[in-house]
Amino acid sequence: MCKHILNAQVSIRAPCCKRWFDCPECHLEAFPPPTNPSPSNPSPSSLTTQNSHPLLQSFEMTFACKKCKKCFRKDAREMEDADEYCPFCDNHFVLDAVMPKAELKVESEDVRVDARMLRDERVKGEEGRSIFDVKDAAERLG
Repeated sequence: MCKHILNAQVSIRAPCCKRWFDCPECHLEAFPPPTNPSPSNPSPSSLTTQNSHPLLQSFEMTFACKKCKKCFRKDAREMEDADEYCPFCDNHFVLDAVMPKAELKVESEDVRVDARMLRDERVKGEEGRSIFDVKDAAERLG
């Protein structure tokens, strides 16, 4: 599941490392670029230098549909409108990407159980009105 694109319908096989990713950012997180040696750390770890590589771009792409779990290939130079669908289950996989948005939320108890988040008990409210209320009777017509 990709955390960068929420509505990813297919996984794409990276031609450089033959692994499956939902987006290029996932590949970048899995294989970060090599870091320059610093005075505190004279040599980067051998794991980082050995596995770091940029995403290789190619026109021939291998997709894995997340709906039917089947793989298929497409050539980006010859893409048509019909190529935007999975050939096995007809799932539309070329969509506008939905990215996650930063939100600030406040969590509380269920409002039906504890309504202190919505109502302040320290503030006195008006008591219920009745037909016998004479407080504003002089201002009424009739």
